[in-house]
This record gives sequence, structure tokens and C-alpha cells, in this order.
Amino acid sequence: MLLQDKIAVIHGGGGAIGGAVARTFAGEGAHVHLVGRTRGRLQAVADAIIHAGGRASLCVLDVMDAAAVDADLAALAESQGRIDIAMNAIGIAHVQGVPFTDLALDDAMQPVQAYVACNFITAQAAARHMRRQGGGVLLTLSTPGARLTGTGFLGNGVASAAVEAFSRLLAGELGGEGIRMVCLRPDALPDAVAHSHTGEVFGGIARGMGITVEAMLAGRAQDATLLKRLPTLQQVADYAAFAASDRAGAMTGVIANLSCGSLVD
Repeated sequence: MLLQDKIAVIHGGGGAIGGAVARTFAGEGAHVHLVGRTRGRLQAVADAIIHAGGRASLCVLDVMDAAAVDADLAALAESQGRIDIAMNAIGIAHVQGVPFTDLALDDAMQPVQAYVACNFITAQAAARHMRRQGGGVLLTLSTPGARLTGTGFLGNGVASAAVEAFSRLLAGELGGEGIRMVCLRPDALPDAVAHSHTGEVFGGIARGMGITVEAMLAGRAQDATLLKRLPTLQQVADYAAFAASDRAGAMTGVIANLSCGSLVD
């Protein structure tokens, strides 16, 4: 197993991506600690993991509360002895589909401020424990908006670019402590829409185009990707498990392109 006996915390563990990663991590042998604001969603993921024979715990808190995040990870480190992996899979609903000249400043800045702040808080809390134990892995999430140009996703694009820059800089900050940093950049995930904030985000864009979200994503798959399809939650989760494992021990400071070829490096 890739992650046998690793201790992994996933902030946003009740969401579509966080839940998929949590289940995969547990299937690879990790004890998974799920953190988020909605107990029901966290409990559903934890129950699925335990039913499958895995190990899971959970904590309900707001990741914007730095003191609460610090206290939770301190308790986890004390009970489990270490924290090997920490992933920020928080999803934050925000405005897309509005042209720049009609976009309110607050709507543009909201995802930038929120994503930078929550990634800072969760990474810092985990890194403090990883430094003391001599290593660990931090995982972040971005979107293709970090590299694209176009109309209607200014806040998303700037926020994603900020998360990627944050991740690269942390790789330098923490590499000497044995802490690796990997940012995952999947394209849109059709099988996440029904269980994610992306349903709301994509809905506004699709309405502006006069089509359904399903039609919009199908068009993107055909017109914008080399593989003529978009990634799946399981593919993202499988890559996350590899990146967090010792088999990826030479990897840090990387932005993983999981876009099915909508972006070409």
C-alpha cells in the first residue's frame, strides 16, 4: 500500500475532491482525519471509510479560525504521534461569468482572499508539526484558471495563480525541513458538480451561455482537451495518493497538470 500507516489530514474532507482523496488515502493504508464545517458530509465520508475497513476520524471547525485549526492538529499529532500528510481541499463558492467591467471589487477579491488565507492557515498548522518530526507532505489545489486568459473568471484565475505561487514558495521555505509541497491542478470535474461548490459556480457561467452545465462541460471536453475528456475525481485522488507517498520522494515545488491536456506544459 502506498500510504501504509501514514497519518493524513484533509481540510475540506467532506467535499467532492476531499472525500475522494480521503477514501483513496484510507484504501492505501492511511489513517485519515477529516476536517470541515459540515458534520453530516464529514461523517458520510468517515462512515464509508470505516465500512470499507479503513481508519478515519473527524473534526468540525471553520478553517478560517487559525486557533481552532492549530488546536485540532495539535490534538491529532498527540494522539497519533505525527502528521505525515496535510491536504487543503477546501472549496469556496464565488462569482464567475461576470465580465470585468460589470464585476464588483468585493466579488473579485473574495476568492483570492479566502483561498490564500485558508491555505496559509492549514499549511502553517501542519508544517509546525512536520518540522519537529523531520518531514511531511503538503498538498494544495488549483485550477487551470491560473494559466488561462478569458472572460468571466478573474477572481478564480487570480486566486488559483496565488495558490500556485504560494505552493512554489513554500517548497523553498520548507524543503530544508524535509517537507515536500505538491499542488494539484485538475480541470473541471464533471462527477464533482453535484456534490461541490462548482455546481453553483458553473451554473452561473452556463446560464450566461444559454446552455446546461452538462452541455458546457461536454463542449469543454471536446474542444479544449487533448484527450477529449475531462478528469475524474478518482484520477485526481489516485495522483494525490502517489504524490503523498514515498514513491514521489523526489517531487516538490511542482504544479501537477491534471487537465487531460487543456493545458500543455
